[in-house]
Amino acid sequence: DRTTCLRFGGMSSSGIWKNLKFLFKLVVDNFLTMVTVAIAAATIVVVARLGPDEILGRLRALTPAYLFLSCFLPASAVTMYLLSQPRKVYLVDYACFHGTHLNRVPFSAFLECARQSTTLNERSIRFMSRLLESSGLGEETCLPTPVHYIPWNKYLTLEAGREEAELVVFSAIDELFSKTNVSPDTIDILVVNCSGFNPTPSFIDMIINKYKLRGDIHSVHLSGMGCSAGLISVEAARNLLQTGRRGARALVVSTETISPLLYDGNERAMLLPFCLFRMGGAAVLLSTSAAKARLRLMSVVRTLTAADDNSYRCIHREEDDKGHTGVNLSKDLIAAAGRTLKANIVTLAPIVLPISEQLLLAMSFVAQKLTNGRFKVYVPNFLTAFEHFCIHAGGTAVIDEVQRSLSLSNEHVEPSRMTLHRFGNTSSSSTWYELAYIEAKGRLHRGDRVWMIGFGSGFKCNSVVWKCIVPAPNTNGPWAGCIHRYPVQIKSPKTSTGNTRMAGHNNKQLRDT
Repeated sequence: DRTTCLRFGGMSSSGIWKNLKFLFKLVVDNFLTMVTVAIAAATIVVVARLGPDEILGRLRALTPAYLFLSCFLPASAVTMYLLSQPRKVYLVDYACFHGTHLNRVPFSAFLECARQSTTLNERSIRFMSRLLESSGLGEETCLPTPVHYIPWNKYLTLEAGREEAELVVFSAIDELFSKTNVSPDTIDILVVNCSGFNPTPSFIDMIINKYKLRGDIHSVHLSGMGCSAGLISVEAARNLLQTGRRGARALVVSTETISPLLYDGNERAMLLPFCLFRMGGAAVLLSTSAAKARLRLMSVVRTLTAADDNSYRCIHREEDDKGHTGVNLSKDLIAAAGRTLKANIVTLAPIVLPISEQLLLAMSFVAQKLTNGRFKVYVPNFLTAFEHFCIHAGGTAVIDEVQRSLSLSNEHVEPSRMTLHRFGNTSSSSTWYELAYIEAKGRLHRGDRVWMIGFGSGFKCNSVVWKCIVPAPNTNGPWAGCIHRYPVQIKSPKTSTGNTRMAGHNNKQLRDT
C-alpha cells in the first residue's frame, strides 16, 4: 500500500483519511464533554481571580429570593428527572437446556427413521438428505423421544409433547435456581413463551405446580410469535418489573416444544423447518436489584411488518393438500428478514450509535436526496456500539443476510454459526446459547455490549441490548465439555469444481429452497 498510495507530507492518502476520520469521531463523540470541561475550567479561573472578600460581598448583595430560586430550581429539575426515569433492569443469570447422548440424533439415524415413515416418499428423503448436508447443523443436535422410535409419527401424541416440555423447561429452571441460589417463592413475575404447543393446563400452570410458586405471581404466556418470542418475553418482563416493587424478580422461560409440530408430509417448503428445528430452551432471571447482577438491560426495540402480505405469510403454519400440518417457509423469507431488519436498525441506531455515526448517516441521507439516489447511503459501523452479536440461529441463509447487511466479520457471527452446528435451530432460545458460547470462550468482559437479534413469524425483528457488569465466573453451561472443539469448519457439499467452501458464505442450494 505504501508504494501504490499517493503521499502527502510523508503520509499516504489513505492514512490521511483515516486520521481525519478518527479526529472527526473524537471531536463529535466527545463534544459535550469538551464543552463541559472548558466551561468548568473557565469558571475556576474566574473564581480564582476574585478574592475571598469580593466573592462574599457579591453573595451578600444577592436577595434571599434569588438565592432560593437559584438553588431550588436546579435541584427540583434534577430530582424530577431522576424520578421520571424508569427503573433499571438487570440479568442475574441464565441457564440453557443441554440434552444427553440419549437425545442426540445423527443424520443417519434421522434419515433412517424418516425412511420408516408411512407418509414420506423417497423423493422427500433424498431432499432431506441434501438439505441436512448443507444446513450447517452438526451430528450432536437433539430431538424429542418420538423421533427415536420407528415409525416415529405414531408417537407424536399430546403426552409426548408434555414430556418434552417438562424435560426441557424443568432442566433449565433447575439449573438456574442452582446457579443463583434463589428460592422459587421469591419469584414475583413469570413469563413463558412457546409458539406452537399450548396445552391445558398451560406452561404457566405447569411451572407453578412444579416449583410451588406463590399464588399472587404475575404471569404471562406468549404463543404463536415464532422464534423472536424470547426477546419479546424479555421486554414483557421488563415492563412488569418497572411497575412492580423495587427489587422484584422475574423468571423468563423460552422454549419450543416440537413433538406435536413435526411434519410428516412431502411439501418441500414444509420439510425445511422439520430438518432444522431441534430441542432447546432457556431460563432467565431478571431483577430491578443490581445485587449479584451480571448484565444490565439497556434497550429493547421491536419491529413488526405483518401489515405487508408477503411478510405476513412468509412463515405460516398450515395444512398441505394431504391434510398434514406443518410450518411453510416461503421464498420471501430472506427478503422479509432483510426489510424488517432494516426497519429495526432505523429505530435502534439513534439509541445506540455514537453521535459521529449518526451524523455521517444523516449526511448521507441528505446527499442521496440531493443527488436523486446517486449517492450511496452510509452503512453505520455497529462495531462502534457493540462488541458482540447474538443473531438468531435460524439457518445459514438468515445468518448470511444479517452478516451482509451489517458488514460483520466471520468472527462476529461465529457464535450463531456454532450454535446452529451444535444445537440446531432452537427457536426463541437460540440467542441464549450464543451468549453462552461467547462467555464459554472467555470473550465477554466488563463493559462489553451485546446485541441480540431475533426473527419470527409475522414478520418480526426484535433487538435487545445488554451491557456486561460481571463476566461469567466459569464456563459451566450448555457448552461444557465441547467448547474446546469449537469453532469448527463447517463445509457444504462439494461444488462442480470439486472444491469445498465454508457454510458461512452464501449457500445457494439452501437459499433456493
